[in-house]
Amino acid sequence: MTLYLITIILLILIAPLLLSYIKAAKMVLLFKRPISIFQGYRDFSKLLHKETIISPESSAITTYAPFLVLSPLLIVMFFLPPVVHGSYYVSFVDAFTITGLISLSTFFLMLLGLDSASAFGGMGSSREAFISALVEPAMVLTIFSVSLMAGNLGVGQAGVNLAQAFPQKHMASFLFAGISFFILLMAENGRIPVDNPETHLEVTMVHEAMILDLTGVYLAIIETASSIKFVIFASLFASLFMPFGLEFSAPIAFLIFIIKLFFIATVVALVEVNTAKLRLFKIPNLLGIAIVFAFLSLITFYVLGA
Repeated sequence: MTLYLITIILLILIAPLLLSYIKAAKMVLLFKRPISIFQGYRDFSKLLHKETIISPESSAITTYAPFLVLSPLLIVMFFLPPVVHGSYYVSFVDAFTITGLISLSTFFLMLLGLDSASAFGGMGSSREAFISALVEPAMVLTIFSVSLMAGNLGVGQAGVNLAQAFPQKHMASFLFAGISFFILLMAENGRIPVDNPETHLEVTMVHEAMILDLTGVYLAIIETASSIKFVIFASLFASLFMPFGLEFSAPIAFLIFIIKLFFIATVVALVEVNTAKLRLFKIPNLLGIAIVFAFLSLITFYVLGA
């Protein structure tokens, strides 16, 4: 149990580091002077010392929503597959529970955007609802498909089973599910080509529009929630689609897992540098591809057994 709690705390602590690493990697790829990979911690500290100003048009929701956005994501951290062999893990949580908790966090974020009574907040919330409606069914299908291949619907147990006996005969279904989940990782975390996390242009922003009126401690909490959400998706991808390293001792296994997270962050940076932001009404085409690949994974598994 101690090792389990230490792992969760360490993953939460490195969450801002991953997002800062993505920014630094993108700047290197664009031949610009990179920022420090510790910039996320500096921004968090700076926001904590800033004055918290709340719009007079907003209600008590703005006061409570940041904590309600963060809380479901912290709960999901306890449901992730184990990083170290022999570590405690929750074995009965399935795809519906994890997707539901992430969707609950997104719901409170949309509520926060609407409560600001600004045009930008309402626009960002409506766009987020539009994207989430397509992401959630694909995510349930993808995790469900991988869980079936692992022989257990519990996400934690599925990660352990995949690490112990990888289903090589189901490689085609596994590959389809991996493509689907990576698209969802980009979409749910507001990355290019779905959203641009580094702009405040009205025609492109989704996530930034909902938090445009926040500052101080509340903005620090929302930014922390964003980094933790990325760690959740990256951890699920590393545990379910890169299931190796669990057989080593605790320090080596955790080091391998961290390397996998940074590898995923590097791939995200490469995709963002080489991809243009999609128009809003082109996004369903991309998320439709994720749903199609999730269905292909299930059909290939059941019909062809491949």
